[in-house]
Amino acid sequence: MLSRVLKSHSLCRVATVVTLFASLCSQAAGQSGFRNSAVGGVSIDVEGVVGPPSDTEHRLFLEQLRKEIKSPDEALNAPVDLRMVSLRALEAACEDALKNNMGQLPDEVKFLAGLQRIQYVFVYPEENDIVLAGPGEGWRVNDDATIVGITTGRPVLQLDDLLVAMRTVHEARRGGISVSIDPTAEGNRNLQELFDSQRGRPLNPTPQFEAAVKQAFGPQMVTLKGAPDTSHFARVLVAADYRMKRLAMNLEKSPVRGFGSYLDMIKNSRVAGDVNPRWWMACNYEPMATSDDKLAWELRGPGVKVMTEDEFVTADGSVSATGKTSAAAKRWADNMTDKYDELSAADPVFGELRNLMDMCVISALIEKERLCEVAGCSLPLLTSESSEVAIEKWNAAKTISPEVSFLRTRNSWIVTASGGVQIESWQVADRTDVDPNVSVVRKRATPADKSLWWQ
Repeated sequence: MLSRVLKSHSLCRVATVVTLFASLCSQAAGQSGFRNSAVGGVSIDVEGVVGPPSDTEHRLFLEQLRKEIKSPDEALNAPVDLRMVSLRALEAACEDALKNNMGQLPDEVKFLAGLQRIQYVFVYPEENDIVLAGPGEGWRVNDDATIVGITTGRPVLQLDDLLVAMRTVHEARRGGISVSIDPTAEGNRNLQELFDSQRGRPLNPTPQFEAAVKQAFGPQMVTLKGAPDTSHFARVLVAADYRMKRLAMNLEKSPVRGFGSYLDMIKNSRVAGDVNPRWWMACNYEPMATSDDKLAWELRGPGVKVMTEDEFVTADGSVSATGKTSAAAKRWADNMTDKYDELSAADPVFGELRNLMDMCVISALIEKERLCEVAGCSLPLLTSESSEVAIEKWNAAKTISPEVSFLRTRNSWIVTASGGVQIESWQVADRTDVDPNVSVVRKRATPADKSLWWQ
């Protein structure tokens, strides 16, 4: 997405937005109809055009999900501080589903036993196993079609996303995983021509002019790197980015007290006429803690932060970074970072994004430290791109139609800013500190019943 500030003789900034709420829960690949398009408040047609689904699509999808996804067993329902998931047993569960259940996985496998965050990684060479551990509980289908914890309302981790994180770990090492949604250079030029044609006219953003702005700006392009664009993983990246923009541009009211829009923040301010803010969400972790023997690891930190940098549009319609940051844009970014945990509880898509980052960091850690070799644990069904356990496929997001939001500041009309998501998982995995306390947690967490794949 792009922004620009125009002096008062031009007119307006344009908000390129789409209603992207929380994203889909896992479903079998190859399904079509409303199950493929009406996913968690997002409709993506076969051409890749993104928009809100009809009320009928959403209702039918939600009803079908709630029929198919049953309440978990009582043993999984109770909230626990340390739900443990065995990767060796998870591999075995996938193999069993391929042999005996036509590849259909039970819900407790799809939703990783209700794990809500990965806080620890424990290696058990004597058991040939790697265990992921963190808070967990039973799950339910939320009104926006996200699978969330029954008491916290926070999204649970999904096996399908973990498969993407583990299978793209080498791609992540080369360039990270990212998404951005941007206007075309042609759209930028057309928009500037429209603004130029308004010089000398009254500044009155009528519905007719709003329609002209949309037509001039044209569709925004979705660019995804490092992950399959047809995956649920990709949908979360896109949805989280657009939810951030909707909040920034006051196109949707914030669900968190004390976290307002960027437009409200600057409406009585003077803004520069030649630069525009760009925001993106990135990893926000402290150095990982590890035991002396490197058999226990702890992922520390809030997980996500919002970054910002100013940019400007050149005469040919391309966008260039300035290397500088405006004070107002940084205040808004810092506020969203401070409120991110509250926001994740109120809007599950931001919790889902943090889950993706956790999984990507842990996948990088397992690869970097060769933990599978240390454990004597082979996980081809989980990690191989040629695995028979396929990543579910949905229509890929390619373009998004713009909507318009106008705000008059003291010297300008304002348009929304650009942004994205950037996951640099290997940079996080490279930073570690030795902490003996992590080994203590590992010993205390050793599974009591080794016949179960979760504890």
